Amino acid sequence: MEDVGEKFLQVVIALAIFAAIIGLIMLLVDRAPKSFRDKATIIGFLAPAGILLTVGMVWPAVQTTFLAFTDRDGNVNGLDNFIWMFTEPTALVTLRNTVLWVILVPTISTIVGLVYAVFIDKAHGERVLKALVFMPMAISMVGAGIIWNFMYAYRGTEQDQIGLVNQILVWFGGEPRQFLLDAPWNTFFLIVVMVWIQVGFAMVVLSAAIKGIPADIVEASRLDGATAWQQFWSVTIPSIRGALIVVVTTITIITLKVFDIVRTMTAGNYDTSVVANEMYTQAFRANEPGRGAALALVLFLMVLPVVLYNARQLKKQKEIR
Repeated sequence: MEDVGEKFLQVVIALAIFAAIIGLIMLLVDRAPKSFRDKATIIGFLAPAGILLTVGMVWPAVQTTFLAFTDRDGNVNGLDNFIWMFTEPTALVTLRNTVLWVILVPTISTIVGLVYAVFIDKAHGERVLKALVFMPMAISMVGAGIIWNFMYAYRGTEQDQIGLVNQILVWFGGEPRQFLLDAPWNTFFLIVVMVWIQVGFAMVVLSAAIKGIPADIVEASRLDGATAWQQFWSVTIPSIRGALIVVVTTITIITLKVFDIVRTMTAGNYDTSVVANEMYTQAFRANEPGRGAALALVLFLMVLPVVLYNARQLKKQKEIR
């Protein structure tokens, strides 16, 4: 009981000291000149966010950068982790897979989303169709990975298939195959899952952009004798360029950070690993925090140009408006 009483007393004293310090600061600010009070108010509002940003993002980033140049024992090893990344065959496969993801997912998702946006806008039951296409966006990537694990499920040729894709192959006279084990095609089958998720996002954004095209521009192109295809390339695409940039860059950033799908479906085995998954594997499974930090640093450097380009384009659009 005495220990509890002492701890309670210490807490009360600490709170009293804190309140006294705050009160003293408020008193000094109140008696200060108005210009100083304005600056103090701004700093007072920004300081908590600045402290949280420093503690939660800046300092961890500095620590990760330093860790990238150390070995598993914490000793500085120069560029050894980066040399491993660009010379080790398994690491090169990881980088190759990441490049494939970054090229294919944004491209296919944007094209398919644009096609859906154009045709669904002119179809009956537009709301229902858009809801069905957008629905995968409401599923977590782990959930999507589990769903597609069942879609790709494999059983021997003498057994009934429980995976939809293999069952379709059997219906058409083909042999079932282990989609997630056969490299390098298994990477493409994983990419399908991400495309399935992101198409809905692309469709919604691009559909809204298409609806925002002024009707007089479309009507003028019709009066000039433009065909539907010419209207699409000469009117629709230039008018939604800003939305296309947002969609492509956003999906690119999400794809660069992809982890859940790969971890859920293959755990990075069978030559399917990507940078984010390999970062986790090296840091927490292989007991190589330096390599994990080096991969995290490379991932950051890959994402940074996309973010900067996106921010620049948004700034240009605001200036035009």
